[in-house]
Amino acid sequence: MTSCHICSPVCRCSPHKLDDDLHRFVIVFDRECSNHKLLSKLWQQRIGSLTYRKNVKDKWPTEEFIEHVVPVMGGDSTKMKLATRETTLVTGKESIPVIEVRRLTDTGHQTAIITTAKKLGNITIASRMFARWCQENFFAYMMNHYDIDGLIEYGAQELPGTTMVVNPDRRELEKTIAKTQVLQRQHKTRLAMYTIEAENREKKEGIESKNVQKRAECLESIQAIQSDLDELRAKRRDMPKKVTLESLPKEKRPTQLLPLSKMLADTVKMIAYRSETALVAMLRRHLNKEDEARALVRALFVSSGDIKPDDAAKTLTIKIHRMATPAHDKAIAALLADLTAQGFRHPETGAKMIYALV
Repeated sequence: MTSCHICSPVCRCSPHKLDDDLHRFVIVFDRECSNHKLLSKLWQQRIGSLTYRKNVKDKWPTEEFIEHVVPVMGGDSTKMKLATRETTLVTGKESIPVIEVRRLTDTGHQTAIITTAKKLGNITIASRMFARWCQENFFAYMMNHYDIDGLIEYGAQELPGTTMVVNPDRRELEKTIAKTQVLQRQHKTRLAMYTIEAENREKKEGIESKNVQKRAECLESIQAIQSDLDELRAKRRDMPKKVTLESLPKEKRPTQLLPLSKMLADTVKMIAYRSETALVAMLRRHLNKEDEARALVRALFVSSGDIKPDDAAKTLTIKIHRMATPAHDKAIAALLADLTAQGFRHPETGAKMIYALV
């Protein structure tokens, strides 16, 4: 009897011990979650983690990097120079073994990825991690085409007083510090410009530049801003990042939108998006560009058509009206033929679904 792939490290379904490196599934997340405590807790349940490594300062020898063809979202592929090592993530006296994969860019920068899912392989690790940016594209796309951020009802509910939230005062302080830093950089840029201008004039005319006063004013402003920054940063050090809701004034306490209806609606929208993505993958066999394929699938969703049931033959024929151009007609006809070949059946009548372009 073989060991079960979904049970705990020592499977109760079998006397055999599971492979110590086997994972149930993998979660991909940003470097903010890259810490020993979280990775260890997940791995105790055999949940693999895939994330960027924090505070990477060393450089691996360039001869370790080998060029691989890595699949990317949308069915395409790209070439990446990758290197792989087994390493250990250490926090105090605790540690956890991980696989570290680094990508070497044309500029010489090395991006480090770590994972507890040792069975993935470096190509899969790189593909999944560098596809993470698609999450941002996903939400932007969902907002534009599925109104995922739209409200379907109005109303809010209070959160428990013990809920930890970002300190609003610290957030405002962070904004002030950022604005002050921008102002300081502007003065530094202006000072550099005046200095270069003065040096060029002195070399050309052999006389001292007349913008000494301007440079002095810039320097005074930089020093004054630096003093302000030091005070703001000192204040930030003494201010907690998160506080409980009950510690905030009522006017600063956030509330939560009524969740149930929106969760259901968003789930339906995301299922629709996944269906769209599956159709795009099928259509990419007949179109070169993913953007064009997505636009065509969206047009297909709103196209007119006819439905013809045949009780005797137990078929349901869906005839889609033609698209805007012959090239799109050809691609959609091929997609519909592929869908028909899948052998889908109507969930209630059991009739075979036949798709055609008319």
